[in-house]
Amino acid sequence: MAARKSDKRVEPSFGGSQDKDDFRLDADDRIIGNGRSTRRAHKADDEYDDLPPRKTRKQSDPSNDRDRSSRKASSNRGGDNGGFFAPLKRLVYWCVVLSIWAAIGIGGLVLYYGAQMPSASSWTIPDRPPNMKITATDGSVIANRGTTGGEALALEDMSPYLPQAVMSIEDRRFYSHFGVDPLGLARAFVNNLTGQPIQGGSTITQQLAKNLFLSPDRTFERKIQEVLLSFWLETKFTKDQILAMYLNRVYFGANAYGVEAASRRYFNKSARDVNLGEAATLAGLLKAPSRLSPARDPKAAEERAQVVLGTMREEGYITDSDLKTAMAQPPSNAKSSWNGAQHYAADMVVDEVKRLIGEPKVDVVVETTVDLRLEEAAEKALKDVLNKEGGKLNASQAALVSVDATGAIRAMVGGRDYAQSQFNRAVKAKRQPGSAFKPFVYASALEAGYNPDTIVNDAPVRIGNWTPENYEKEYKGPVPLSYAMAHSLNTVAAQLVMAVGPEKVVSMAHRLGVDSDIQPNASIALGTSEVSLTELTSSYAAFMNGGYKATPYIVKRIADTDGKVLYEADYTNPPRVLSAPVAAAMNSMMSGVVRDGTGRAARLDGWQVAGKSGTTQSFRDALFVGYTSIMTTGIWFGNDDGAFMKKVTGGGLPAKAWKEYMTVAMKGYTPTPLFGFNSGLQLPPPVEEEQSPSTSIGDIISGIIPGASDQREAPAPDNFPPAPRAPVQQAAPRGEASLEQPARRPPPATRQQVQPAPPGQPDCAYGDNAVCNTGTVYDNRPPPRQYREGGSANRAQPGEYRDYREYRAPYDSQAPVPPGDVGGRPMPPSDVGQVYQPQETRRTTLYDILMGQ
Repeated sequence: MAARKSDKRVEPSFGGSQDKDDFRLDADDRIIGNGRSTRRAHKADDEYDDLPPRKTRKQSDPSNDRDRSSRKASSNRGGDNGGFFAPLKRLVYWCVVLSIWAAIGIGGLVLYYGAQMPSASSWTIPDRPPNMKITATDGSVIANRGTTGGEALALEDMSPYLPQAVMSIEDRRFYSHFGVDPLGLARAFVNNLTGQPIQGGSTITQQLAKNLFLSPDRTFERKIQEVLLSFWLETKFTKDQILAMYLNRVYFGANAYGVEAASRRYFNKSARDVNLGEAATLAGLLKAPSRLSPARDPKAAEERAQVVLGTMREEGYITDSDLKTAMAQPPSNAKSSWNGAQHYAADMVVDEVKRLIGEPKVDVVVETTVDLRLEEAAEKALKDVLNKEGGKLNASQAALVSVDATGAIRAMVGGRDYAQSQFNRAVKAKRQPGSAFKPFVYASALEAGYNPDTIVNDAPVRIGNWTPENYEKEYKGPVPLSYAMAHSLNTVAAQLVMAVGPEKVVSMAHRLGVDSDIQPNASIALGTSEVSLTELTSSYAAFMNGGYKATPYIVKRIADTDGKVLYEADYTNPPRVLSAPVAAAMNSMMSGVVRDGTGRAARLDGWQVAGKSGTTQSFRDALFVGYTSIMTTGIWFGNDDGAFMKKVTGGGLPAKAWKEYMTVAMKGYTPTPLFGFNSGLQLPPPVEEEQSPSTSIGDIISGIIPGASDQREAPAPDNFPPAPRAPVQQAAPRGEASLEQPARRPPPATRQQVQPAPPGQPDCAYGDNAVCNTGTVYDNRPPPRQYREGGSANRAQPGEYRDYREYRAPYDSQAPVPPGDVGGRPMPPSDVGQVYQPQETRRTTLYDILMGQ
């Protein structure tokens, strides 16, 4: 019987194992895509209806089920929490997203703030403020003046320690970054978080950009502009140029900009010469210039310097041996402020330069006439005397000016301590000179016909309501002029002023170099008009040099840094203001002041010295102005508030300080006589004035005979000199300026006559213990002087000081040499003043004596 054919589909097989591994999906397990019709799926099922039944999931092999379960569990675990790194991955993801947005935002801000800045093509480095380098006669630097306080130096001219120290503490990767140091910013951020900041985040280029172009405001806009400018600087200049600009402009405190100014300010040396420790100290200042200043807090400055030295060692700029040596050195003594008398001269130089060439626009080098050796000697002499005797004598201040025969200022001290007071008392202070003004009186008398041996009566006199009195309040009687000068007799000087005329004395003072306004009255004999020490001292130089004007000057030459001369002084052809005989006679009389008179404390071994002391009322001021054949020096002692000193005269403290200074100043010179000594220049022989006859015992006895007192013996014709003749005034040659233009004298009828002074007059403040009855003072002043063009435009207002070189009198330009016989007349004119003589009184008789009358 034939076998019945099965109607079931037989599935092909590829081995016995296939039956076990066969896997089919039923309709429930099929995945139908969205939008897909199910009809097709059912149709497919119908087509497979003839196939043999397949295994269901329940019929599947157990091993396969386990594999699927394992894979599914693993998949479920990964999908539930993402594993251990899932949070980190999410953090990185969001950081990247935020960074992108931050970059976009920052980029937008950069574009915005960059658009606010000018075009890069117009960016230029601003000029460094001009510096004024002031040098002494030997080329050494006295001071630097200007906004920066020091000159600019090339990088190769600086001490090598300076740039190394600055880079090690401020920007270690200066030569490797492009203007901004990302690593430096990161390190600064970390250090700030940990509380140990060692180095700022800004590079040297950024700091330079901030110093050159930007304000110190801490804003986001400024920081962006700083970065952009740093990029521009890096593309425009080399690294060495950027470093040099930074070191020459950065602020080091105490008004010092740049390494040169800071080196001189703190260590009084050039930046070329600073050592390792000093360089570390300067580099340490950059963090906090005021707080870390070695002048303010030496300990803090030293600690900061040690930090800098450590960074220099880390960077390999120095060795361990260098580090130990620098650490072992004591800290440098930094000055607390600008100090030294040379700064008084430097301040005067600044004023002079501005007057001569205007405000400098470029760096200039000013060569001066100052000798630093003499400057130091002058400062020491004043301080020695003040420290030794100033306290007990109530003298707190002093000033000194020293000039040579041409008027060049060799030394100037404007006060006791420049750090405490910068006011220059030698130039800007005007005070009464006292008897130091008398040489102008005596020189006028010599020109009027007097000579050193002319006899004048020292006795009480009255001029109007004013009665001068000698310092010792006693009178010497008839004395020669030389004696009156040596012992500073006030009554004689007052008589001479009235004899020659106050206007002549004022003219003489102006001619010799005193520019201050002087009242032409009799009291000028005692120096009641105020003058500066500089103009008074330079006026005395005309006696020293034989009669030539010595215009004081301190600026010798001005040039720029390229050597182009902007100004050069020329005082080689000064005008003659005194005839040679008058100058020689004045030297003879003034040498007696030092040899025998009030200036004995100023004697110098081996040198002829001439000079004059001066003391004002109540000892407010004391002066001594003296000279050798080489140099003239004036010294003042007193107090700024005008307080009385304790009997300090010009022959006391000033003369002592003068001797100490001039002893040093004259070293190296060969002693030479003063002008006119042993030169044959002689004034006419002296003429004695007629004196009243003395009363003898015979006259007294003869008085008892009636009528005898009226009898007079006629003097022999040869007993008295002939009547004086008025000197003939020589007219100046036609077409030439005269030596001087004296003011016209008032008519004789209006002149004040010299009269005896009644006893018991009260004191009056007109210098040298003068006395007067009332507040009225003889005043015969003409209208105020009219200055020539160039001198009147800049006259000082009350309370201000007008520079002494602005005055130009007629004799300053092409003045002819005065005739050699000026002052060569035998006697002054008979109608000029009167010398005091006792009034004619009745003779005393024996009867008067017996009666007690």
